Amino acid sequence: MSHDGRLRTRPGAVVRSVAFLTAGVLAVPLLTGCTSEDEAGRPLAGPDIAPAARDLVADGGTLRWAVDDVPETLNTFQSDADAATNRIAQAVLPSMYRLDPNGRPQRNPDYLESAKVVQTEPKQVVLYKLAQQAVWSDGREIGAADFAAQWRALSGKDTAYWTARNSGYDRIEKIERGANDLEVKVTFARPYADWQSLFSPLYPKDVMGTPDAFNDGARRTLKVTAGPFALKAVDHKNNQVSLVRNPRWWGQPAKLSEIDLLAVPLDKRAAALADGTIDLAEIDPSAAQRIDLAGRANGTGTPLQGSTPLPGPGGGRVAAKALPREAEGLGGLEVRKSLEPVYTQLALNGAEGPLADERVRRAVARALDRKALAEAVLKPLGLPAVPVGSHLALSGQAAYADNSGSLGGEDTAEAQALLADAGWVRGGPVKEQKKQQKGEKAAGAEGRGSDESEGGDDGTYIVGEDDNGGDSKSGHDKDPKDHTKKHEKAGTHLADGKQYAGQQPQQGGAPGAYAPKGTAAPAGAAAGLLAKDGKPLTLRFVLPSGPGSQALRTVADRISSMLLRVGISTRITKVSDESYFKDHIASGQFDLALYSWPASAFPATDARPIYAKPVPAADGSLDVEQNYTRVGTDQVDHLFDQAAATLDGDENLSLIRKADSRIWAAAGSIPLYQRPQLTAARKNVVNAGSFGFQTPLYQDMGFLKKGAKPSARASADD
Repeated sequence: MSHDGRLRTRPGAVVRSVAFLTAGVLAVPLLTGCTSEDEAGRPLAGPDIAPAARDLVADGGTLRWAVDDVPETLNTFQSDADAATNRIAQAVLPSMYRLDPNGRPQRNPDYLESAKVVQTEPKQVVLYKLAQQAVWSDGREIGAADFAAQWRALSGKDTAYWTARNSGYDRIEKIERGANDLEVKVTFARPYADWQSLFSPLYPKDVMGTPDAFNDGARRTLKVTAGPFALKAVDHKNNQVSLVRNPRWWGQPAKLSEIDLLAVPLDKRAAALADGTIDLAEIDPSAAQRIDLAGRANGTGTPLQGSTPLPGPGGGRVAAKALPREAEGLGGLEVRKSLEPVYTQLALNGAEGPLADERVRRAVARALDRKALAEAVLKPLGLPAVPVGSHLALSGQAAYADNSGSLGGEDTAEAQALLADAGWVRGGPVKEQKKQQKGEKAAGAEGRGSDESEGGDDGTYIVGEDDNGGDSKSGHDKDPKDHTKKHEKAGTHLADGKQYAGQQPQQGGAPGAYAPKGTAAPAGAAAGLLAKDGKPLTLRFVLPSGPGSQALRTVADRISSMLLRVGISTRITKVSDESYFKDHIASGQFDLALYSWPASAFPATDARPIYAKPVPAADGSLDVEQNYTRVGTDQVDHLFDQAAATLDGDENLSLIRKADSRIWAAAGSIPLYQRPQLTAARKNVVNAGSFGFQTPLYQDMGFLKKGAKPSARASADD
């Protein structure tokens, strides 16, 4: 750890930007991966950005864009980089590849004329041909020296560099100049299929050349840039980052004169939009509802979905009450909606307790109606409510295939049979549980009771027991020999509607009712609950308590009802947002939890640490990387390793899909739905909004010329 609290990772670690005990050999059907485009499909929702041709966009103007926080670092390769860090990097730094609307990498022609594998034996060699006009803002050509400096900094060989990720760079053997200054020749020591993930972004050698420059020099400033915009100022006092046109930019000139990134909390954005402080902001469904109603009151709005208001406690009442005060300010806005390249999953902690038994995990999965859960969040927003069928890609991405058949769909009878096979008896005898004392074990897991979590046990209740069952608890004490890397911040694993450590864009889901403390279970439920060895099958379901987490609570409530049908009760416990990942998910103090992972165009690299089998470290501790379910297999690890080293595209996709099938079968995590992305924008803001998979083109953003009209907006399922 450095003097200022930043942590270094071990070589080879990947930070993504969120039990391994099995019952015998997995029986996995449908393991052969299909490589047809039909398997990948199309994105469920495309970008919604009010597209407009450049000649319809006015020259000049300042776009004020809300972010969660002013970033602590401008170096995307450091552990405390966040979504704002990435947004700035996209606007001011080179990237060799960017993502298209299908979430697939495409050559960035502003920097790269071509890039291809020119040799595979005896070593893989990639030849980059750079755009002739590509220069840094100080006038120096972008070239091999910048590539080499970034490789050395991120290779993991020099521990003086405090890097958060280096996978891929650790496979490079050497980088050299090609036939001329515009050619860069990269030779790999080991084959690397995801080579297109490298050098995006690319920092100048001034940043990457020394540990001091890397660790501290690029935290608050970037003196040399090479994008359509340049960094003007990072103002922590006024919570603002200012970007201005880069006078040395060789591509299509930026339409905007300036982009100001303003730190505005999610729950303050509707007011900031109404009073004109910001022009563009990701918002939650309640703010979207207010904008929708204000637009209709002014005769300019379109309902999010027909005329149906968003559900949730007081949702319609809040919107109606807000109308007189906000209608005028919100009337000039519209909501642009898509699906984030992020999916929400149900995580099952397999380290100990009932869920260490694969049969119980599979039973939980088979009890779920994933379609109904997706509909609860997405249908009220008018977005496609299709369950996610892969852990490793989303619909439209090359690696996507619905492999959920490897585990099977909802089947109550099969779930009950699995539980019976695991020894859980419906209506079996339950020993009277004395009130748990600190340090005592609870049914289903070890650990502190929910009343020790932040905020006491307000809002904690057991689904499946009446009020008299409130003493039964399920939790985990963190095993001192089971820990995650503390530098892998919570923000890389997202809880819906709330950015816990600022790593990713905030987003809300459809709010819904949440049963309060003391809510009685359905009549007769307790008699049908499962028990084993005198202990009931009660799982601790941990959720964040913040105002942006209504969607999670809606989904958790429905999951609990589904599990109750097969005899599993759940103890739902709300904890503070600040402690949700640090004190519960990362440390393993949960049985069930809901959080989200971003999809990657390079799953062989980026997804491996999420599903890797935990391994003992030299000091006897357990290294789980980012696999917080602690469920993993050697087989999955081997498939990831094979895929990362396989240069044949079809074979690579087949291996990725096989790995996904194995992950489904292990039932450590159950993908549920792709998260909604709602963005409020002034109606004259074009080429900006909800981008979906697509990398934004900052030079095309701007304000529509007077009298001009943007292109027709794509529907959610186009």
